[in-house]
Amino acid sequence: EDTMRFSTSMEQLGVAFADSLLTLIAFLPVLDALSAHITELPLIGPIPHSLVIVALVWSLFGTILLAVAGIKLPGMEFRNQRVEAAYRKELVYGEDDPNRASPPALTELFQNVRRTYFRYYFHYAYFNVFRAGFGQADAIFSSVILIPTIAAGKITLGIWQQISTAFGQVSSSFQYLVSAWPQIVELISIYKRLRAFEATLYGEPLPDIDQRYLAKHGVQD
Repeated sequence: EDTMRFSTSMEQLGVAFADSLLTLIAFLPVLDALSAHITELPLIGPIPHSLVIVALVWSLFGTILLAVAGIKLPGMEFRNQRVEAAYRKELVYGEDDPNRASPPALTELFQNVRRTYFRYYFHYAYFNVFRAGFGQADAIFSSVILIPTIAAGKITLGIWQQISTAFGQVSSSFQYLVSAWPQIVELISIYKRLRAFEATLYGEPLPDIDQRYLAKHGVQD
């Protein structure tokens, strides 16, 4: 199942990347040509290729912001899957062995699942706050950078709409990682599980996250 999910995620991310790349090829020259209408940028002043540079810097800022906010999510997703697997395994053993799946053991395992999920939801909540905040700021960003040009009366409403459309397309393409971050989190967690499986299969040392887990619970690998 993990191999199938890994392949499906890679396929979806690859298709989304190709779509972003083709959008950039189509709209980047248009946005660069529209930069000629911009007199100056707020707090910066006049610079060549202003709209392209601003779109790139703004998208890079959003990518770094969400990467920092969601840096703990892949590991937490991996831990969630591990405690869930331990709980399910005990339930399966209890079907054939009356000495397994006792109420105290199941209660402890369920509390582990509950605790890790609450922690995961907490981290995902503030990640979504940052993601939604950046999305709202992104919706008005192109209009904000046009304020000096609009105030100077250098562009018409038609040019303004063209700039907003082209800037939105280019910016969303540069923000590929921002849009795909939840799926990337899942992909990383799947990769961690597959690496642990391969290490066990071939007798190799387990990844650090598994070795810390085993050391914490006093289990020999």
